[in-house]
Amino acid sequence: MATKANSVPIPTLIEVDPFVPASEQKGIHNRWHPDIPPVATVKPGQSFHVQCVDWTGAQIGNNDFADDLRDVDLTRIHNLSGPVAVEGAEPGDCLVVDILDVKPFDKMPWGYTGIFELHNGGGLFAREFNSRAAKAIWDFNGIYATSRHIPGVRFAGVSHPGLIGTAPSPELLAKWNERERGLIAQHPDEVPAVALPPEPKGAYVGQDLPDDVRKKIHEEGARTVPGREHGGNCDIKNLSRGSRCYFPVFVKGANLSVGDLHFSQGDISFCGAIEMAGIITFNCSIIKGGVEKFALKQPIFLPSPIDPMYSAKLIFEGISVDLHGDGKQYNMDATVAYKQAALNAITYLMKVPREQAYLLLSAAPVESHVGAIVDSPNACVTLALPLGIFEHDILPKDEGLTKKDFGQCAIRSDGVL
Repeated sequence: MATKANSVPIPTLIEVDPFVPASEQKGIHNRWHPDIPPVATVKPGQSFHVQCVDWTGAQIGNNDFADDLRDVDLTRIHNLSGPVAVEGAEPGDCLVVDILDVKPFDKMPWGYTGIFELHNGGGLFAREFNSRAAKAIWDFNGIYATSRHIPGVRFAGVSHPGLIGTAPSPELLAKWNERERGLIAQHPDEVPAVALPPEPKGAYVGQDLPDDVRKKIHEEGARTVPGREHGGNCDIKNLSRGSRCYFPVFVKGANLSVGDLHFSQGDISFCGAIEMAGIITFNCSIIKGGVEKFALKQPIFLPSPIDPMYSAKLIFEGISVDLHGDGKQYNMDATVAYKQAALNAITYLMKVPREQAYLLLSAAPVESHVGAIVDSPNACVTLALPLGIFEHDILPKDEGLTKKDFGQCAIRSDGVL
């Protein structure tokens, strides 16, 4: 058991085995619902550890094929540890969560980045690339990550939870399901799907519950894929050691859950960062009436002061024109602009296979910024690729880029890319 500087033990409230399927473990759930009871309760000001499986619940292995990604069951995600209740928290309060530490398990010093199939998960460029499963395994050595599937790069990670949030009230849950079903009805044939409705298949709550309560959670529980008013799957890389989160409280105790830990990630996740299992340490407090005091409709975050120092960067620009596709002009569409910036970077790096470039930009500490959203018709978005992560020179030169043999990422055993 770890201890604080004053030798007071920090308890581990939720223990998991990262090698065992999540559906065989206690203290884990993969839906949002107000009726999921807390597995532990803490007092304000108490520090505590929470152990987390990877987001898929041990479906992905440390191997050299991507069949596990191709076949991953996405009805079983994300696997969250919790909920943890905080004494005295009431609806309308603000739950203050200090993230004291995030680290991988000593017995599992590796993670993975994945490209998902177009019809099973997708991703930022699922349609453009007609995505097929591929992955990179990353080995951790202290704060650094390297991969046998993307040789020639090494970078420092900023470990953080991709998913953290409080439980919704019954009214908020109903609102989520209503508006997301409405969006699905407007785009019924979209691939990948625009949203995912409640789905009993794959739903899991590790606590002992009456059958009728479990059935209700499975049938009504919101999927964990998007971020919402309570936090959720926001994939903010700066929520690392030393950050502070301010969450609105919707139920008694707040019922905090966490999962989807990342060893590293760029500013905008492409296909999954470096996913890992690990341990996160919290300290929680309460601001009474904080929702009204701060007009808190969504969480507020104070980012960590810790960040990898990569001063030299190669910056790629994107605008609201589909230059890599049909050339269509969009009006102030920052998503189109970001995708163009990312495609510009991937195209530039095409001296390595496209899948490796795609995986690298998802995992490495790239930085993205909206440069301009006032000059119609083009929003301008930039993607900054740190030069220091490469063992070779990638700057533009008269002779162009030298093609090197970087091997291959893990692909499907049938060889389909």
